[in-house]
Amino acid sequence: MMGSLPISRRLVFKLRQVGIGTLGSAKSKLLILGCVALIILAVSNRNRDGSSSLIGWTGEVDLSSSPRGRYSIVMNTWKRYDLLKKSISHYASCPLLDSIHIVWSEPDPPSDSLKRYLSHVMRLSSRKDQQVELVFDINKEDSLNNRFKEIKDLKTDAVFSIDDDIIFPCSSVEFAFTVWQSAPDTMVGYVPRMHWVDQKKGNDKYRYGGWWSTWWTGTYSMVLSKAAFFHKKYLKLYTDEMPASIKEYITKNRNCEDIAMSFLVANATSSPPIWVKGKIYEIGSTGISSLGSHGERRTECINKFVDEFGRMPLVPANMKAIDSCNSWFW
Repeated sequence: MMGSLPISRRLVFKLRQVGIGTLGSAKSKLLILGCVALIILAVSNRNRDGSSSLIGWTGEVDLSSSPRGRYSIVMNTWKRYDLLKKSISHYASCPLLDSIHIVWSEPDPPSDSLKRYLSHVMRLSSRKDQQVELVFDINKEDSLNNRFKEIKDLKTDAVFSIDDDIIFPCSSVEFAFTVWQSAPDTMVGYVPRMHWVDQKKGNDKYRYGGWWSTWWTGTYSMVLSKAAFFHKKYLKLYTDEMPASIKEYITKNRNCEDIAMSFLVANATSSPPIWVKGKIYEIGSTGISSLGSHGERRTECINKFVDEFGRMPLVPANMKAIDSCNSWFW
């Protein structure tokens, strides 16, 4: 059927119908054929130029040497050295990576053997044209807030916040990075979650929606910082402006620092985050989310933060960014 034809083919079909039906002369047919050839040439040139990502970014401008052309990884870890080694080995090979900052909150500093091993891995895995920097950010206090402490000497604008037990292909990470470049004030990530009004308790009370509610409805209002890009300015904002009561609550309960960051960014922008499709390889088997009553604890966090912020800043969305070059079916 004509309605199912691609745009360029429909245009060619209409031009031929109009030209042949109304003019009918040899000259008009030659004119139409010339137009058809120009259209086909323009379409083929556009396709040959390479794929474009969100909001006009074509990748033709070399930004690799600028702060916005590269990104830094901030990786949270806790006594899972085998997982840390695997993650560092993988991410060190990503082309646009500038540095990896390991958030270290253990009572003992990293051992010399661990440092030597990771340094060796970085040298082997990094691309020949660039050596990725590896930094241990040592913290005296054991708190989940440490993953959002300001990093004074961070060279890049983009921060990719990641846990040590999650691996994404470099191509997926850098697609998400291009999406972030088109919207650098918001959070861009792979793990969406939603808040819902709790009808049983009133319009000013909320409950936490896990993965299944997002999958079922296609709606989300957060992307978790276990795998998300955001601007480095939010590290400073979290460090300097996040209410002390929220930080104390997070330290005490060992949960919800990711929700707090989503609140912070949404409160600053009044905009939703962006969910990016990507393959997630979880190489760990345990974590906070595996504990009992996880959803109830997260619901408590949301309502606590709403009280502290004085409003619900999270903005729902249902947009999902997909790399069309690697997806034959949209």
